[in-house]
Amino acid sequence: AWSVHENSIVYQLLVFLRPPPGHCFSLELHTTGQLPARHSSVHVVPECLCSREQLLGDPSCFLHHADDKLQRGPSSYLLRTLCTRSCLDVEKVACWVQLLVRSAWLLLPQSHHCQLMVLPSSQSCRFQLTSASKINAFTEMTFAVQQ
Repeated sequence: AWSVHENSIVYQLLVFLRPPPGHCFSLELHTTGQLPARHSSVHVVPECLCSREQLLGDPSCFLHHADDKLQRGPSSYLLRTLCTRSCLDVEKVACWVQLLVRSAWLLLPQSHHCQLMVLPSSQSCRFQLTSASKINAFTEMTFAVQQ
């Protein structure tokens, strides 16, 4: 969604997260067992890739081949960075995305003409871009997962 105000534009983005390769997201269900609980945790669960491994020869199954090589791979780094125990940690995700956006912004030519400010938020990512003509663009990124 987006809206325009006097000297500002506001963008609201819903960003769907994907689990690292060899993993899936699992939501805690409500006590009725049907819908996810209102404030449910998102578990990051290893999934079996053995049949895919046999067909393609490349992916390794995190569930059945938990050797040292897999523990040091990019997926393991993401899990250590974005999770607390086996659950996705939205505060860690927000912090990580803020760092990525800040780093990427410095490499763009627009960074010389506009100022990027990260606004405080622990559950989403909020940014303010101010142009030389004092027009502000606000962006809020909210994270979601699909089961």
